[in-house]
Amino acid sequence: MSQSSTNNYIHLIWSTKHRQPFITEDIEGELFRYMAKVAGEYGYLPIAVGGYRDHVHLLCRNQFTHLQPEVVSKVKSSSSKWIKQKSSKFNAFYWQNGYGSFSVEPNNVSRVQSYIVNQKSHHQKRSFKEGYLLILKKYQVEFDEKYLWG
Repeated sequence: MSQSSTNNYIHLIWSTKHRQPFITEDIEGELFRYMAKVAGEYGYLPIAVGGYRDHVHLLCRNQFTHLQPEVVSKVKSSSSKWIKQKSSKFNAFYWQNGYGSFSVEPNNVSRVQSYIVNQKSHHQKRSFKEGYLLILKKYQVEFDEKYLWG
């Protein structure tokens, strides 16, 4: 085959360090737009970015121009620097070390997109921790919970 063809959708999830509720309504929209911009610059075309208080979700179409760990690292480090410049109340802001990455079938993209943009209503019913454990189980990811939360 002389041409490479890809169409990969990735759902990325990570939390603030110690799940601190830094992502407030006054900053979330601007933060999510900034994160989408950075992801796009590295070939992860953003479809949806959202979250709630202590975590974020990014749904992207991966163009395979950069390796996923590099992209996530760039999004996390640059958004951490960006938010700290916004206000001194964010001086202690950090992201957790790890992240979750889940493939999404094309016919499920709109469902995952809806889930991401409706994070506030989802988290009226369950915490980030509870929701993340459900996602891990749904995707049949083996894990030891004592190592998940750092």
